[in-house]
Amino acid sequence: MSRVGRKVIPIPKGVQVQVKADRLEVQGPKGKLTTPVPPGITFKLENGELEASRRSDEGSQRALHGLARALANNAVRGVTEGFSKELDIVGVGYRANVEGQKVVFALGYSHPVVYPIPAGIKIAVDAKANRVTVSGIDRQQVGQVAAEIRGLRKPDPYKQKGIRYVGEVLKKKAGKAGATGTK
Repeated sequence: MSRVGRKVIPIPKGVQVQVKADRLEVQGPKGKLTTPVPPGITFKLENGELEASRRSDEGSQRALHGLARALANNAVRGVTEGFSKELDIVGVGYRANVEGQKVVFALGYSHPVVYPIPAGIKIAVDAKANRVTVSGIDRQQVGQVAAEIRGLRKPDPYKQKGIRYVGEVLKKKAGKAGATGTK
């Protein structure tokens, strides 16, 4: 049996879970999320705990068992705590500003880069630290938006400039041997 799928999900106070045939509807203090339930996987809500089970021991069912449980857990965590990702903007003159429902980046191009903020996502910019914080209740959407922002100017392996996740370790490449004067 799946180790992840076997774990029960404790439902905190203030969170309501409705188990439907093909989806879970989770509502909490931060909002409402709907999570699909794959065929062959069933959820049972008892005593404030949500438990996932599968119909058979086929390989595809075992894989979906852990996935469905993880998605349900992410939905419960999202409506109670929420998720966030932080990105650093590194480079002289590189900065970002939130203007209404869009973020305007200056990333060393000849033009400003405008990124529209999707529904359900909040983006905050700390101008002094050049740090962008992406937050929301849907873990997948938060990660996707953070990846799209990072993709606007990926970190350069030579000068280490660009947008990177906080704590991301980059390998620095050596430049040309002629530039340093050594052979």
